[in-house]
Amino acid sequence: MAEIIQKDGTWVFDGEALRLTPGRDKNVGLLRRELGELLVPLAALAGVSFEQGKKSGRLRLRLRDGADPLVHATGGRLTEPHDPYQLLVEPDRYGVAEYFVDEVRNALLLDQVPSGPVDAYLLPGPSVPLSVSAGDGIAHFDGEQVRLEWKWQAEDAKSAAGPRTLPLADIVAVEWQPSAGLENGHLRFTVRAAPGKVPPKYDPNAVELWGFKKDPLMALVAAAVQARLPHPAARPAPEDAGPAGESPAPAPAPAAEDDHDALLRRLRELGDLHRSGVLTDEEFTLAKQAILKRM
Repeated sequence: MAEIIQKDGTWVFDGEALRLTPGRDKNVGLLRRELGELLVPLAALAGVSFEQGKKSGRLRLRLRDGADPLVHATGGRLTEPHDPYQLLVEPDRYGVAEYFVDEVRNALLLDQVPSGPVDAYLLPGPSVPLSVSAGDGIAHFDGEQVRLEWKWQAEDAKSAAGPRTLPLADIVAVEWQPSAGLENGHLRFTVRAAPGKVPPKYDPNAVELWGFKKDPLMALVAAAVQARLPHPAARPAPEDAGPAGESPAPAPAPAAEDDHDALLRRLRELGDLHRSGVLTDEEFTLAKQAILKRM
């Protein structure tokens, strides 16, 4: 097991999953505190890295595309204080961080976890019910429907229409966009049979965000809804794959993950890990046999 404890948070890896717990330091982002502890399965990881700096370092997890509804709904636009997949590391713990990275990378190698996209969420998303007040509205989500209520600052086009209820079955997409520069952000729901997009300021299916402290919390609503929508990479049901009476077209054969040279390089890497004592004799033998079978 590998563990690193910092003011920014605690990361623990037990060989199968990473447990990410936000710290209680005042610099920990509001979203991370509200999101709480995360359990990230090894299969959801595409990679891990550690970057050293003069004052502090940074551990980063890179998730496979489509593994986490939070990353999907926010488009990877969460900034450092709110990103749950980054951890600030103090200089006296650089050695521990490097050891942590080695442990995770070795596990990815031994389990032969692919780094490509997935067609199902591997993390559950935030729990419900959720209620967040930010920007010109309040968003509630109970797992079955979204309810939008408007503050007094909302435009007349929204206020006059009153609260908005969106059944989950009518929502086809959700997007969270932070404010940037002079551009306001938004939480927007794309609804079936809705007219073309209008600016979030006037859109009854969107909350406009002005760059204040609670704006990132709207990303929790976006992620909770996203987790309950069909995965964007999921295969269509057989009845939707083609005209009646016809079999769905076969999926194209996936490209080979590794060519001969890549497998040879992996064998050399395993040998280096074995000689350095990272891998036991048994682990090395099992991993080598798996690669030889693929060759």
